[in-house]
This record gives sequence, C-alpha cells and structure tokens, in this order.
Amino acid sequence: MSRKKEGAARRGLGRALAALLFLGAVGTATPAHAAPETSLHHIVPAPVQVSPRPGTTYQLGAHTLIHTHPGSAAARQVGEYLAGVLRPSTGYRLPVVPGASTRGITLLLAGADPSVGAEGYQLDVTRSGVLVRARTAAGLFAGVQTLRQLLPARVEAKTRQRGPFTVPGGRVLDHPRYAHRGAMLDVARHFFSVDEVKRYVDQIALYKINRLHLHLTDDQGWRLEIKSWPRLTTHGGSTEVGGGPGGYYTQEQYRDLVAYAASRHITVIPEIDLPGHTNAALSSYPELNCDGVAPPLYTGIEVGFSSLCIDKEITYRFVEDVLREVAALTPGRYVHIGGDEAHATADPDYDRFMDRVLPLVSKYGKTATGWHEFVKSGPPVEAVPQFWGTRTTAPDMVAAAARGSRIVLSPASKAYLDMKYDASTPLGLSWAGYTDVRDAYDWNPGAYIEGLPAEAVHGVEAPLWSETLTNSADIEFMAFPRLPAIAELGWSPWSTHDWEAFKVRLAAQADRWRVMGVNFHPAPEVPWRS
Repeated sequence: MSRKKEGAARRGLGRALAALLFLGAVGTATPAHAAPETSLHHIVPAPVQVSPRPGTTYQLGAHTLIHTHPGSAAARQVGEYLAGVLRPSTGYRLPVVPGASTRGITLLLAGADPSVGAEGYQLDVTRSGVLVRARTAAGLFAGVQTLRQLLPARVEAKTRQRGPFTVPGGRVLDHPRYAHRGAMLDVARHFFSVDEVKRYVDQIALYKINRLHLHLTDDQGWRLEIKSWPRLTTHGGSTEVGGGPGGYYTQEQYRDLVAYAASRHITVIPEIDLPGHTNAALSSYPELNCDGVAPPLYTGIEVGFSSLCIDKEITYRFVEDVLREVAALTPGRYVHIGGDEAHATADPDYDRFMDRVLPLVSKYGKTATGWHEFVKSGPPVEAVPQFWGTRTTAPDMVAAAARGSRIVLSPASKAYLDMKYDASTPLGLSWAGYTDVRDAYDWNPGAYIEGLPAEAVHGVEAPLWSETLTNSADIEFMAFPRLPAIAELGWSPWSTHDWEAFKVRLAAQADRWRVMGVNFHPAPEVPWRS
C-alpha cells in the first residue's frame, strides 16, 4: 500500500472510531421492530451504572459482523469467542473482522470511560449496533459476558434457534470491586476430567470470575503429573473418596486446562497442599515418612492425620521438585501451598517447614498463597492468606493486614459451595452449617472480619470441595445458584447490594441455565420463572 493510500485508510478508521464514540455517547431514539426479551436490570453481577434507552433495541441479523480493534490479536480472540457462542444458536456466519463500524458488534480497546480500569468496560446498544469499549482484552471479555445476558436465553443453545435475537438499548458502565474473584474446585477428593473442568470454566466465566483455584492434592489423591516423582500420580492418583478409580492430569493436559481458562480470562491457581493433607504422597514414597513406611491409600473424608516428615532433608528436595515443576507449568502469579488442618504437625515443626518452603515459592518466580493458618509462620507480606473460618473475629488476619498482607475471603459458612442448602439437600456437608442463597449473598466482604480494613481485602473466592460430588451435575447443583451470589460480591459495588433486587435478577438467569443444561438447585427463596 502506498503512503497516500495508507494515510487515507488510517483517516477512514479514525473517522469510523469517532463516529462510534459519538453514537456511543448519544445513542439513537429510533424504535426497533422487535421488543427485547431481556432487561438491563437483570444483569448478574450488578453493573456499576445502567442507563436504559426505552424503545430502542439492536437485532442480530444474517449479515451482522463482529468488528475488533485493528491490530489487536487479543481483541480478535474475544471476538472469535463471542462468535463461537452465537453461531450455533443463530445460524449466522458472524465474521470477525478488524476495524470499526457504526453497525454490527464492535469491540474496541479505546474510548472507554477512564473509570473502567483494567477489567471494566463500557457497553452501548443503539438501533444500529453494539459497541463494547475497554482498556484491555479482559475488559472486552467482561463486556461480552454482559452482552450474552442481554440476548435471549436461547442464544446459549448448541443448535439453531428461532429468532429474533434482540438486545435492549442502553448503556452499561462497569468495573470490578475486587481484583480477585475466584472459584475453587477440589479435584483431589473426587477426580474430574479435563472436559468437566472446562465445563465449569465456561460456567463461571459468564459471571466474571477471573481465578480458578484447583485443589490438586490431598489425602485421597494426587492429580498432577510430577515427572521427577512419577508415583505421585500412578499410585497416589489411583483412587478417590469411596474407592473409585481416581485419575490425574498429565502435564500436557494441565497446560491445556490453563490455556483454556486463559482464553476465558481466568487465571489458574494450582494448590499443592502442604505439609498436611499429604497421605497420597506419603503412600507413594515411603521415604517421605519419618518411619520410612508408606501408609495405605486413603478413601475416607477425615482430615488432619497426615504430615510430611519435617526433619528429613528429602522432604525439602521433594517439595522443591514439585514446586519447580508446578511453577514451570503455571504462567499465573500465584501458587497455593495449602497449610490448613496440619493437626499432625506441631507448631514449631510447622514454622520450620514454612521457613524452608516459602522461599522456594519465590525462588521459582511465584507468590505464595495459602489457607489462613499459614500466617502463624510469619509469611512475607506479599503472600496472600485465604480466610476460611466461620467466625467474624480473626485477630491473625487483622495482624497480617497490619503488616501489609491482603486477604482473600472464603468464610466457610458463607462461601463454601459444598455446604448443604438445608437439611434435605442430597449432596454436600454441613459442618459449617446450612447455606442458602441468601446466606451466600448477604454479607459484605469489606466489613466482614471485625477490625480488618476494607482496603486489606484482596477479593473473594467460592470453594467447592468434592467429598460428595462425583460429576458435573453434582458440581452444578451445589454451585448454582450460589456461585453467582459470590461472584456479585466480588464484582459489584456494595451500593448495589440488595437481596430483594438480586433474587429477581438471579431468577432471570434460570432460562439461560436450562438452555445450557446447568443442573441448578431451585432454591425456594428465589422467585423462579416457570
């Protein structure tokens, strides 16, 4: 292309961008020919600002294009993701093309309100098109999740559906409350296949979750291949709770999971639970036991009985090998080292263990995170404690925050998705009590722990332990509808918090879950639509 033509092309793109910014600002009052089936007031998590444009809709059509920011591979990837969601149900081609247009769907890394930050977005729907603007691809992806919720629920189907596919007109300005918005899946008590984990990734992505914490090791199973210690999986991964066949991820499968999550702007945080919850490792290698005798594999659900041998040097060679391989497989910043329920390890031994292990995490370029018990060993301030207690008093968390640490909140009586909804729930446990949807929703992370400054909260996470769960249907029954409640606490400003409004917005999600085949629990406190 000549310089003259190239300059003209750039000027044309600039004019198109300017027109888009103008249309996004003023919208259009031209009425659409199809009434919307969804509402801007039904978005979960609740956005920061919603401004409907009554009488205005945008309708997808056979000639709709998805335009993405010129020269941005990351923006194009978000566009391809959106097209992949919409093509099966609409039957439309929905080509993804670089550039900007006043028509169709446009995803731009320019022009967003500065308040959107690193993960927020601005979405404008006029009669001529949908414009999503953000500063990053993560922000565009979040905007796309909102767009999905503004389309009819049948758009989630894997087969062609009858139109029209309309979006209500208006503007959404949105950004997250917390940087860490997590879901944890326990693949150690019961093993879940790569496809089952990917299914959960897709489900949590819809609600703007950005962290997947994988609990990869426990007494009942070791689920990640460690090439320098192969029996961890071939022996330690060979069973599960109840004596099933277990299983494990090869390193190639784990890399694939990490990449798949990353394509949904979700960072995987691997957990290697230490020094307790280690029976699968102790059974695999006798030398990790103080007496040199390997215990049998364990298929029960009791906790607190196992410990690596603190006094043996081979223990630290083992831990370093594991952390080195896990760090090399994991592009994200964090490695979770567990540290919970180490009842078989005396406190002085626990401290000595952590004094050796925490520097190893740093040695391999990662930041340590762990269950809140590990703060007793005085970890560095950049380490992130994850609080799972059932009380609102936690002096150790307040003290850690005073030293500079930031805390992830997962209070078991609020955020543990494996707790039964009520006494009749067929799955789950109840040691932290029963947790209905309102219990999961009605707490403020910024003011939950007495004396913990709001600015010390790094985010929230919803753990799902799998002692009683064996398949995707079980995962979904326990996670939905509570997972969206925790997701809203992580994303939405506290000013939007309102149970009466939330339960209506949550009920509106049910049609989408039915189309997606999500086995959700029809909690009686939510006014589900028939």
